[in-house]
Amino acid sequence: MMPPIFKAYDVRATYPDKLNEAAAWKVGLATGTFLATQPNRPAGKNAGSVVVTRDMRPHSPPLAEALIEGLRASGLGVIDLGMCDTSFQYFAINFLGTSGGVQVTASHNPINYNGFKISGPQARPIGADTGLKEIEKIANTLGERGSKPATGTLQTMDLWREYRAHIHKFLNPPPAAARPLKVFIDASNGMAGKLVPKVFEGIPNLEIIPINFDFNAKWAHEPNPLVAENMKPTQEGVLKHKADLGVCFDGDADRCILTDEKGEIIGCDHLTALLAGYFLGASRGSVVIYDLRSSKAVEEAVRGAGGVPVKSRVGHVFMKALLRETSGIFGGELSGHFYFRDNFCTDSGAIAFAAALSVLTRMGKPMSELVAPFKRYPQSGEINFRAEDKAGIMAGLKTQYGASGKVEELDGVSVDAWEKLGWWFNVRASNTEPLLRLNAEAKDKATLAKLLAELTPKLGTPDTGHH
Repeated sequence: MMPPIFKAYDVRATYPDKLNEAAAWKVGLATGTFLATQPNRPAGKNAGSVVVTRDMRPHSPPLAEALIEGLRASGLGVIDLGMCDTSFQYFAINFLGTSGGVQVTASHNPINYNGFKISGPQARPIGADTGLKEIEKIANTLGERGSKPATGTLQTMDLWREYRAHIHKFLNPPPAAARPLKVFIDASNGMAGKLVPKVFEGIPNLEIIPINFDFNAKWAHEPNPLVAENMKPTQEGVLKHKADLGVCFDGDADRCILTDEKGEIIGCDHLTALLAGYFLGASRGSVVIYDLRSSKAVEEAVRGAGGVPVKSRVGHVFMKALLRETSGIFGGELSGHFYFRDNFCTDSGAIAFAAALSVLTRMGKPMSELVAPFKRYPQSGEINFRAEDKAGIMAGLKTQYGASGKVEELDGVSVDAWEKLGWWFNVRASNTEPLLRLNAEAKDKATLAKLLAELTPKLGTPDTGHH
């Protein structure tokens, strides 16, 4: 049996005790076997191949090598693109027309972790419900590394020029047409350290002040911009250099969190509201997908810009599927993932950054002023509670609040009493821990305080750890 390395959305574990080269070979062979049977495989010359990419972790090269050997043992060919951000891989799968791809990464996890993000044709995510369970089953039946010969072809390729051209389509208008912009970027010793110079260097009127762009085994901080502590270097850097914008990327650079010119962190829902207006400008009537934990200001902004707001469950697998299903133009999630129709319905930290630059260039106002209108309602932020009987508590909320507002069970329990009482809340259960997560918002501070005072005692013990 394989160690417990298969999660809801990807393969992830500590190296080398749980995830090592022997396991990587099996994951490769099982993934190749699964992808070779997919009905929606493309038709072109690369249909019999998969793309492999990796992040900057010290153990990513040996894991990638073992994974590639396993993939080739399934008979599929491998196109190795080397070290790059996860979104590069989504681009390459579509650009080359392969049957899928695997990124070797543990995203924002500590340095002793690694993993595999697996995608199918068109870079559709492969999670527990879309093939990962089958891949795990196949992996559990396999012999040791090398028990099957690697018969598939192997080639290496450099697509940075094509990727740069793709990202630049989202710079509209390009900064060359407008005032000079200064941006402070923290690459978190991650893949943005390669992505930013390759894609954004040499753009006229764009000055980039880099920090933590080097790859080494000593990280300045964990590559997780959702933890407030890790945003401090960006906030301080923006103020010190009088920059127009601050950007902090996560480890595999598919997510970023921004700050305005005052060093204030911009909520990802407020950024979704701002970017929705930008994308709808050229595409009125389109759907914009948003995370159900987002401020009411998002829904109002999308409607105000002539779009159709559609709520999604939390998680990139659900966001991508819904964007595809609705032919939506854009989507945003509180975790810093932003999704784009013209990027094969996948997420990209680079495109989110490019879109923010485009808005700044086009509007000619400071970022704080552009975001201010969307910060009009007080929010609780995500509050975690330790609770053993998660299902019981959530059932109780439905009963207790059923009469107050509209109850939805898209993801956990949401109660929307916005029109009647001026508030809404959502309570979701963690998949992996005995935790309930609360998000709430109200039209004013007093209403929010009253709601929280009434609601929080029902949810268990407040939990202060990072999750």
